[in-house]
Formats: sequence, structure tokens, C-alpha cells
Amino acid sequence: MAPLYAAGFTTAFGAHGIAANLGGFSNDAVTSLLVLGGLLALYDGAEVLLKPLFGTLADKIGARPVLLGGLIAFAAASALYVAADSPGKLWAARLGQGAAASAFSPSASALVARLNPTAKHGRAFGSYGFHKSIGYTLGPLLGGVLVWAGGLRLLFTVLAALGAAVAVWAALAVPAVPPLPKARQTVLDLARRVADPAFLTPTAALAAATAALSVGVGFLPVSGRAAGLGTVATGAAVSVLAACAALVQPRAGRALDDGRLTARSGLAAGLLITAVGLVCAMLPGLTGVLLAAALIGAGTGLITPLGFAALATATPPERLGQTMGAAELGRELGDAGGPLLVAAVAASTTLTHGYAALAVLLAAGAAVPLAHRRTAAAAPEPET
Repeated sequence: MAPLYAAGFTTAFGAHGIAANLGGFSNDAVTSLLVLGGLLALYDGAEVLLKPLFGTLADKIGARPVLLGGLIAFAAASALYVAADSPGKLWAARLGQGAAASAFSPSASALVARLNPTAKHGRAFGSYGFHKSIGYTLGPLLGGVLVWAGGLRLLFTVLAALGAAVAVWAALAVPAVPPLPKARQTVLDLARRVADPAFLTPTAALAAATAALSVGVGFLPVSGRAAGLGTVATGAAVSVLAACAALVQPRAGRALDDGRLTARSGLAAGLLITAVGLVCAMLPGLTGVLLAAALIGAGTGLITPLGFAALATATPPERLGQTMGAAELGRELGDAGGPLLVAAVAASTTLTHGYAALAVLLAAGAAVPLAHRRTAAAAPEPET
């Protein structure tokens, strides 16, 4: 499992390590906000378009080849900018990294599910999410150190080496998991699966969690600066958010596997905790920022392993790649939609109202898993 966790770390570190440091290094062709925005959008845009496709490919030819191919492509895309330090190569490298992550990220998730029995899905996805959170946490910090020491070329060099090392490790340690035979699926069949509450509920929760996480990372520093806090304090708040998310995920996974927590109740609790965190962000000063960071991190850390474990349990093994790719697409949409919603509301009112709008959506969403549970419990037993 360790190489799969390393793959999760790689995609998280690659996404945030570069994104957090593009704006402060204009010598590497990042010369305007428009260029910066385009470079940031390339990675996520590639993931939105390609993750479902690569997830389906993993079901067809096996997740391991797609995982290895994606890691090798990630290393090659990173090396492209190292070899030729130019604006065009920076755009190409960033696009290539996003496309490569679209291949190995859902494949790693599918392998985590295939290589672990259902009774251990919570622990497995908790550990996988923990390592991704570490990548998100270290990306801006370590990426900043590397850019300070040697520019973007040094950061891309490290990413190329990381992708290659994880690819070799996975080739040696991850067992071959052959694709399973499956019945032919029509577009209507796929639509039914996507509309099924067993897929829709955890995917929507994952998207909501990612939306809140993105809002916390992006807007809590703004709230901190408005309250007169310095960069150290606001940076510490973001670190608290990431640390809480990382620490909660393995514990949530173990609680699920041990029967101390159900996926539906855990998802509802996670959404409510996250919503309370957004409400705390409306409080003035350092107390509000830190409370918001801790609760948003804890809530999203609770949702993430439970959501993926629920998807893995409800999905036929031969369709795991497709399901994980579609779920990752939902997370990417949340990653973009959350900040857009908060920004749109804040632009016409205040940032406090933006937090409130997202909090209301998450609190309303918490009722869905609970309603589904009550409906299932009230369903009559089949006649024998």
C-alpha cells in the first residue's frame, strides 16, 4: 500500500507545491495575474476533463498500468520544464502534470479498494487521505523553500525525481490486479449509477468537503489580514486546517471499520462540523480564524475517507476505476465551485455573507445522508 500512498502524496504535493509559488516568482514567466490564473487552471482543468476517462481505462486494462503510466508521464512533464526554461514549456509542463495526475490519482484510489477487503476500506482510505493531506500541507512550504533556493526549475526537478521514484517503487511493489469481466454498460446504465444515492450522496459530500477546504485555504488568510493579523498567524491557520484534516482521516477510517461509525452518520456529522467551521470564520479576530480552520479541517477529514469507503463498498469491483474517476471529478468541481460561490456572494455583500452562504449549503446537505438512512430503515422487508 505504501507506493499508493506515495502516489497520493505526489499528486497533492505537485498541485499545491507549484500553485502556491507561481505568483511570487516572475522570473519564470509568471508576469501577470491573467497568466497566473491560466497556469493555475491548467492543472485542475485537465483533471476535470480526464479523470473519468482514465478511471474507465483503468477498469478496461487494469489500474496498475494506468497508475505507472501516469507517474511516468508526471515525471516526464516535470522534466520538460527543467530541460527548457521557457514560458511555453511552463504551460506545457503544467498541462502535462495535470493530465498525468488524472491517470494515476483515480487508479491509485481504485487499487486501494481492490487490494483491501471491504472490512478495511475505512483504514485504507483514511491512510491514503492522510498522505494526500501531508502533500497539501508540505507543498506550499517545501515548494517555497525550493523556489527560494533554485527557482521553479529546482521545484520541477524535485517533482520529476519524485514521480520517477514513486513509479519505480510502484512497479516493484504493487501487485498486478487484472481487470474483471463486466457486462456491457449503456449510457442509460451509467446515468442510473450516477443518479443512485449510493453514488450521489458520498460524491456530493466529497465535493462539499473539497469546496469548504478550498475556501478555508483561500479565504481564511483574507479574513486574518482584515482583522490585522500578520502573515505568520494566517499561515499558521492554514497549517492548522491541513493538520486537522490529516489527523482525523485515519481515525475516521478506523471508526468506520470497527463499527463505531456508519458512513451516512459520519458524512452528515462531517458536513455539520464543516458548516460550523464556516460560521466560526464569520467571527472577528484570531479566535474565529483558528476555530474555523480547526473545524473545517476536522469536518473535511471526517468526510473524505468515509466518502471513498462508501463508494468502494457500493461499487462493483469491475467498475471501481470509473467510480473513483467520477468521484474525483465531483471533488474538482467542488474545489472550483466553493471559492467561486463565496467570492460571488462576497463581491455583492461581504466575505462574512459568503461564508454564511456556503455554510447553509453544507448544513442542508447534511440532511441528505440522514434522510437516506431513515428511508432505508423504513423500507418494508421483502416478502419471502
